[in-house]
Amino acid sequence: MKEKLLIRMTILLPFLILAIGEKEVKCTKQGESISRALIDHQVNKTILVPGGDVYDCIGVSVQPAFKHPLLKNHKIQMEPSSLPLSAYPESPSMHAIPQVQLPIIECPTGTIPVLRNNRRDRMAAKTINEIVSKDLQQEAAGIQYLDELYGTRARINVYEPKVKTNSKDTSASRIQINGGEGVGRRDALGVGSWVSPSYSGDSFARFHVYWDDGSPTKACVDHDCTAFVQVNRHVGLGGRIKPISMYNGPQYEIDILIFKDPKTKNWWVAYGEKNTPIGYWPSSLFHYVKDKGDSAWWGGYVQGPTASTDSPQMGSGHFASEGFGKASFFKNIQIVDNNNKLVTPNIYTAHLGSTNLSKYTTDGYEVNNYGLHMYYGGPGDLV
Repeated sequence: MKEKLLIRMTILLPFLILAIGEKEVKCTKQGESISRALIDHQVNKTILVPGGDVYDCIGVSVQPAFKHPLLKNHKIQMEPSSLPLSAYPESPSMHAIPQVQLPIIECPTGTIPVLRNNRRDRMAAKTINEIVSKDLQQEAAGIQYLDELYGTRARINVYEPKVKTNSKDTSASRIQINGGEGVGRRDALGVGSWVSPSYSGDSFARFHVYWDDGSPTKACVDHDCTAFVQVNRHVGLGGRIKPISMYNGPQYEIDILIFKDPKTKNWWVAYGEKNTPIGYWPSSLFHYVKDKGDSAWWGGYVQGPTASTDSPQMGSGHFASEGFGKASFFKNIQIVDNNNKLVTPNIYTAHLGSTNLSKYTTDGYEVNNYGLHMYYGGPGDLV
């Protein structure tokens, strides 16, 4: 049995690496990515959030995304033309766990909140390239799905995994859609929860959107790069998520949906039981997911210069075998098919596993009243 598992992990490893990619988070200079962008635009209102985060409300039509040359004449889509339809009614038990609170900012109508990361700005004036080493290591545990798809949805159990404050590593849980021929020649769209002390300046779980446009070195987060068009004036990207789940205590989750608009072809992000739209990536930015994705990823990963040799926690920091209330989970995992319907993925085209079973595991993989679900995570080297 152990031999078969090792063989399966050997086969699965390339898929997991492809799922999360090999690229570091690269943006412009610290403080320049957001603060300098705001110098060029009038700030309508500045809001201090409890905990110290500062958001500037800027006009939706002058947000950082529109510095991208391909979006010079882009017409903003303020809401999706339609939402994916559920192929079957949801069980009431799917809503039994309360939702986490995304960072809610009350920006005026016609504006959107952009994080001014004071903690990060107070750090030494280094580039993101210097903060996140090019000598990347990574580990992953989750599900890689290989088939064409037009979106994905999942409920993510949100914890705050421990990452050493003096490290440059990141621990994340996210859903992701990929398209392309391989690492370095692909597009990726991701949404989820991250803990990254070197990027955020603290050890809180924060809500991020992520994209990779297939270029050799570029991978971007939130509004740090010119890509994501936000239309929701209340959700603060990069903000702290709370409350978070507690080991053997209260559990909280976030319901996230990424889907392709059937008319405009833009890739939208929505959250919550009502699928409230946050914003979208214009399809014109991509090479390989203009029409559809060819794989999806649901799970956790750690990445950074010491992610394999001195690994941080993933998920709750406990192994998947501990189960509900102790191990982190993904549930109600769905994909959007070519009829714009949310359906349960074909389990025969989904590959479950971990890149390092001594540090991170998966378990409980099945379809039941919670849809397709699994437990994942582990302590890394923080035992």
